[in-house]
Amino acid sequence: MADWAPVLIGVLLFVLLSPGLLFQLPGKGRAVEFNNMQTSGVSICVHTIIFFGLITILLVAVGISINIG
Repeated sequence: MADWAPVLIGVLLFVLLSPGLLFQLPGKGRAVEFNNMQTSGVSICVHTIIFFGLITILLVAVGISINIG
């Protein structure tokens, strides 16, 4: 049986944490900007660190597992 949790959680977090899609941290003019569809190198690094932290917590510390089949 395959564990689908890493795939589903990874895709969900990737979509939600894409810089500029829902929010951008840090923004170009303010600390946090919402739905501006722009990005910067610093914003990409911050969102990458947030993504890594959340996926590590959810998959390793909490141990979420989704088995299909």
